[in-house]
Amino acid sequence: MMDIARHAGVSQKTVSRVVNGEAHVSPDVKAKVQQSIDELGFRPNAAARALVTQRFKRIGMVTIGTTLFGPSSILSGVEAAAKSAGYFLSVVRTSDGTPAQIQQAIDQLVTQGVDGIILSEPIDVGHPVMDVPAGLPVLSFDQPSSIARDHELVVGLDESAAARSATEHLLALGHETVWHIAGDENWAATRRRVQGWQEALSDAGAAEPAIIYGDWSPASGYAAAQSLLNRPDVTAIFAANDTMAVGAMRAFQLAGLRVPADVSIVGFDDSPESAFLHTPLTTIRQDFDEVTRLAVHRLIRTIEGHPPTTLHRSVPAQLIIRESTARRSTERHHIRSI
Repeated sequence: MMDIARHAGVSQKTVSRVVNGEAHVSPDVKAKVQQSIDELGFRPNAAARALVTQRFKRIGMVTIGTTLFGPSSILSGVEAAAKSAGYFLSVVRTSDGTPAQIQQAIDQLVTQGVDGIILSEPIDVGHPVMDVPAGLPVLSFDQPSSIARDHELVVGLDESAAARSATEHLLALGHETVWHIAGDENWAATRRRVQGWQEALSDAGAAEPAIIYGDWSPASGYAAAQSLLNRPDVTAIFAANDTMAVGAMRAFQLAGLRVPADVSIVGFDDSPESAFLHTPLTTIRQDFDEVTRLAVHRLIRTIEGHPPTTLHRSVPAQLIIRESTARRSTERHHIRSI
C-alpha cells in the first residue's frame, strides 16, 4: 500500500480508504489510486485484512449433497447473491443431514473463518441445539432449524400455503378429492406440503386419501401412479415436486388414461422443463432468486451491524396453471396393462 501511495501521489490512508470502499474519497482520486493498483498488480491480503477488521468477507453455507432442483437452486442463488455483495461463499455438504454432520460442517466453517453461516438442510431432524460461537450470525431457510436460538434469522417459502393453493385449484375444478404423492418422509418440505394439502381438503369437507410417499424421483412418481391405476375414483393428484408429477403422468398415459381428461395432475417447483412437456404441467412456482437475495441481504446487514427488526420472513409461491389440469370428466377411459 505504501508503494501504491507513492505511485499515485496520495497518502497511505487514502489508499486504505479506496481499498476498503470507504466514503470521503473523490472520484478522481479513487480513479488514480485504482489505476496504480492495476498497474502494480496489487491484490488485497484477505488474512491480513481479517486481522485488522475482524471480518473475512466470507459466508459459510451448510447444505445437503443433492442435485434436486430446490436445494441446488437455493445454493446457486446464495452464491450469486453473495458474490454480488462482495462476499465469498464457502460450502460444506452433508450426506444425510444428521445433527452430527451439521455440527461438524459448522465447526469446519468456523475454523476456516466466516462472518456468518447459512443453513440449508432440508432433512427434518427436529431442533437439537448446535454449538455456534456467540455473535456469529446464523440464517436458516424454511424454519428455525438446528440452532434453536431466539435471534436466528429465517427466510423461507410458504410451502404449506402453496400446497393448499394447488389442492384448492383441483377441488375448484370439481374433483371430489385430491390424492397426494408426497416427498421423502424425512424432509421438512414434505411435512409442510402435506399440511397444506390436508388443510385444503379439511376446509372443503373432502375425504383425505392415504398419502403415497415417494423420494422426489420420477421413478417414485411412476410407481405411485401405478398403484392407483385400478381406482376409478382417482381423478386428481397433487405431487410434491415436478419430477414425481412427470413420473405419474407417464404411468397414466402408458395405461391409456388421458391427462387431464381422465386425471388432472399438479406438481411443485416449476422446474425449467415443466412448461415444455407434451402436456405442460400445472405447478407451483417458487421464487428461489427472491428468497436467496432476501436471505443474503438480511444476513449481510446483520454481519455489518444492522440486524432486521423482524427475524422471520416468508416469500409466497405462485400457482402456474397449464394444461395438465381440467374439470373433472364424467367419463373415464379404460386402462390397459403396462
